[in-house]
Amino acid sequence: MMTRVLGARSLARDLGNWQDDSTRRSAVRPAYRALADSIRLLVHDGRVPLGVALPSERELASVLELSRTTITSSYSVLRDEGYLISRQGSRSTVALPPGSRQNGLMFRAHQPGPEGAMIDLSYAAMAAPGEAVENAYSSALQSLPQFLPTHGMEPVGIGALRDVIAARYRARGLDTTPEQIMVTSGAQHALRLLLNVLTAPGERVLVDHPTYPNALEAIRRVGARPVPVPVRPEGGGSAAWDLDGIRSAARQTAARMAYLIPDFHNPTGLCLDAPGRAELAKIARETRMTLIVDETMVDLWLDEPSPGPVAAYGRGTAKTEVVTIGSTAKSFWGGLRVGWIRADPSLISRLVGARAAVDLGTPVMDQLAAAHLLTDDDAVLTRRRTELREQRSAMLDALADRLPDWVPTIGSGGMSLWLRLPAPVSTALAATAPHFGVLLAAGPRFGVEGAFERFIRLPYARTPDQLRRGVDGIAAAYATLAVGPELAEPSLVV
Repeated sequence: MMTRVLGARSLARDLGNWQDDSTRRSAVRPAYRALADSIRLLVHDGRVPLGVALPSERELASVLELSRTTITSSYSVLRDEGYLISRQGSRSTVALPPGSRQNGLMFRAHQPGPEGAMIDLSYAAMAAPGEAVENAYSSALQSLPQFLPTHGMEPVGIGALRDVIAARYRARGLDTTPEQIMVTSGAQHALRLLLNVLTAPGERVLVDHPTYPNALEAIRRVGARPVPVPVRPEGGGSAAWDLDGIRSAARQTAARMAYLIPDFHNPTGLCLDAPGRAELAKIARETRMTLIVDETMVDLWLDEPSPGPVAAYGRGTAKTEVVTIGSTAKSFWGGLRVGWIRADPSLISRLVGARAAVDLGTPVMDQLAAAHLLTDDDAVLTRRRTELREQRSAMLDALADRLPDWVPTIGSGGMSLWLRLPAPVSTALAATAPHFGVLLAAGPRFGVEGAFERFIRLPYARTPDQLRRGVDGIAAAYATLAVGPELAEPSLVV
């Protein structure tokens, strides 16, 4: 079988400005080591696929304008660490070292840090509220016998869960019937189903910028093209969304669909106000664009609740042009793979028809557990919000102490801070941090075409002690980059 070879120019594009950064820190980390770390990060991020062959040493040296010795040394480091597998008579191919595991789109190796276990700040998700989840599954087990005489496949979802989800929307001011609900295997599954039905290869999809990385990947996987519209944290709260830009982009690109996160936006934590939601619904109506609103963070308000579902602000046909997706993953536990879509019944019917090519329904036990959790969730969510407030404060205090020049965006909810760095070294920092016991997701993962090298997302969904140790490791890693004042000039925040 012929091995796919990654082009040198493609690899150079994904590497970004690593070469400039390595020059500034050459006294601490040689160029070959910096290059190896940067390629390793691309493997973790999924931008260098497993099984492909890296460019030849000669070709990559030419494109990067480095000596061939530097490339040879970098590849040797990757082989020693298990990221390249060499076979006699064939090219070396990209692999994962023994003991690695998949983490969403990223692959993370279990590497011991200098102070013990690695602190993973690459994902925003909390540990489960153990007792509540155990009780939910115990209740689900007791309810299961009534489903055993059936075939157990529910493409639209079991009635009990759809009733609960519809009731939650009504409690938030959006009239909803169970016929408007489809249960999915998580919010990511919901988005993929919607993309399959509502878009075609080559079509444009408007997105917040920055946005959730897995959403960008889902858009690309169906052959659609993400069109970024900036979220500007310096605008503060509702003013961060460029609503005029969304309207203009929709008209200029003829986009049929937009994917936005107005509720405690990932990664900034910002929340769009009521007038902004009304304007979004108006834009959807005027441009005849289906607006996919991701509400996976809606329960995690920390300073004040969401103003209500965007679909509740629509008038007339706009109510059918706003589709909402939700999930139990952020509110309760990522291991409970239950999500949902709220949409017009006609769209729900189309989605059910398309789902047969993907799966035949979400597991009944998980749906029953989710129904139990969602029926009486006040106590659990109150505790979750209290924990997140304490953890956010711990991280902010640690950052103020160790990295006072970093500027955080402090949203009114969610699980993470979006920080502006003094210099565009986000990718280099993410590549260096594992050597200091911390795993990070580089800023460009949250953008299109390599944006956000001056930014990084830091989730605070960990214990205060873990967060303090994580910030200590990040500060130590940042110090090795030897950022010079020539890199610290002001720039536009996007």
